[in-house]
Amino acid sequence: MERLKKGLTIINKYKGWCALVLCPVIHFYLLEAYTHNGFAEVRHWSQVFNILLFEITAWILFLVFRSVRAALWTQGACAMVLGLVNYYVYTFRSLPLVPWDLLSVGTAAGVAGNYDFTPSVRVVLVVLGFVAVFILEGFCRIDTKKWKLRYSLPAALAFSIVLGVFSGVLQQEDFQNRHMMYNKLFTPVFMWQVNGFALTMVMELPYLAVDRPSGYQREEAKELLASYEEKADEGESAEKPNIIVIMDEAFSDLGVLGDFEPTMDYMPCFHSLMEESKTAANMISGALHVSVCGGNTANTEFEFLTGNSMAFLPQGSIPYQQYIKNTIPALPGYLKEQGYETYAMHPYYASGWDRDTVYPLLGFSHMEFLSDFERREYIREYVSDQSCVDKIIDTFEQKKEDKPMFLFHVTMQNHGAYSTVYDNFTPDITVDKTSSYALATYLSLIKRTDEAFHFLLSYFEKESEPVMVVFFGDHQPNDAVAEPILRLNGMSYRTLSEEQMRLRYQVPYLIWANFPLKGNTQNVDTSANYLGAKVLEAAGIKLPAYQSFLSELSESCPLITAVRQDGSVEEADKIENYKKLQYYQLFDFQEERR
Repeated sequence: MERLKKGLTIINKYKGWCALVLCPVIHFYLLEAYTHNGFAEVRHWSQVFNILLFEITAWILFLVFRSVRAALWTQGACAMVLGLVNYYVYTFRSLPLVPWDLLSVGTAAGVAGNYDFTPSVRVVLVVLGFVAVFILEGFCRIDTKKWKLRYSLPAALAFSIVLGVFSGVLQQEDFQNRHMMYNKLFTPVFMWQVNGFALTMVMELPYLAVDRPSGYQREEAKELLASYEEKADEGESAEKPNIIVIMDEAFSDLGVLGDFEPTMDYMPCFHSLMEESKTAANMISGALHVSVCGGNTANTEFEFLTGNSMAFLPQGSIPYQQYIKNTIPALPGYLKEQGYETYAMHPYYASGWDRDTVYPLLGFSHMEFLSDFERREYIREYVSDQSCVDKIIDTFEQKKEDKPMFLFHVTMQNHGAYSTVYDNFTPDITVDKTSSYALATYLSLIKRTDEAFHFLLSYFEKESEPVMVVFFGDHQPNDAVAEPILRLNGMSYRTLSEEQMRLRYQVPYLIWANFPLKGNTQNVDTSANYLGAKVLEAAGIKLPAYQSFLSELSESCPLITAVRQDGSVEEADKIENYKKLQYYQLFDFQEERR
């Protein structure tokens, strides 16, 4: 009995210290519990790092408040509220809370009344769990009466420095890879589920803001743009053509990676047209160099629609989700000013990459997503490219006769994964010397895309109105598809040289029209940021100042992506100007208009 009393006395004496160590751990697992089992689903190293973040934060608060209760209540309340907000954000938009959501709190508050915030049983239980922990924490004390402020505050500062250094380590890609931390921003739900909320937020912080380019001045950027406004070509076509742009999901020609022998041509129409375009006056084709591989589709469309480059933004960032919060200059907005009716289409959910929010800010007047595809055929679990083509034709036939249309369509048919077997799709192309089902699936899907593309061009060949069709892929498929071809050519994605790796960021593009194209119709390789200007030139439409600058820059620096920059050292000043103009277009343009 004496031992028990002695033990209880010791526990009572040190319960404050025990709480300071144990309660942050409980806060972490309760925060995760709103949506999933953090102990079972968060990766082991990630659990350790989350707990360390909570522990360090608790000590900082304790040293500032000099009260264990105040420290734990503050941390616990933050965890409870952030977890609850994350739960509702995930419930309403199928995406977790991310740091850049803090930039749009006003917008979120404005629409909050449209949602049902009735909590689930799970949420109620988690909140009750927090309340129970708060009650227990209320009994925990540490005598700090003799602690002097001049000692506790420097100690808090020291712990804050430790937190900053630790966060910096967690943001290093090599460290993340060594400790199995998932760092692919294009799958934010999975990233949050396997990393945990706090760790994911820390990993995403570097992508919150973009530093101003060295020497940037808003007025100088405006003056530079004004000079290109004067240089812009005034010659325009008497009749503005309809412009249909299809950015096809994962459409690429893997032949660029090396030789392989498929049982049939997987893109006969496209191959034929690219060969024909060498001499035809109504076609331009080449290799399109993009900034992403295997995912982050939104970044390729961002580069095409705005003329901006991912080369000047933080690696892994997603401009649609992070930086576009107000109207910015973009191709659809400019064409709307030129009298075009602007359409954006995507046969999937409107919330993907925040497209339903971003598209109006880019200048699209009409948006159609999955629910708007009334006649849709599925291949695997995605709407087929043939259904997309049918939708494009229907929209063209219903448009106003006196207004040209600009239509931008992002497809879904060829989206990964490629190893799953489906009842409604059987691959009909295989590759000699490899049994890869993923590769067979991918090539067979591309064949379906090629057939749909041929159908589309056959329709518009007979159209009396001038129509231009621009077709390109957003990126190559993931490594599971590419690896068999690399192996057949003595390579592996793990050991690719820099030059070999660049091949993974290359897709084909084709500009086709039912009339002779304007300007320079020579086939040329380009990058996604330049393609919009090239489309306007080929259509005979006057270039806006920014695209006029890009057109000139492309002559000396023909390729600029996040993974390569082709141009002489002498062009460094032009590249710096590009950075400054992009910063103005993306961040200062709206500020000036307010």
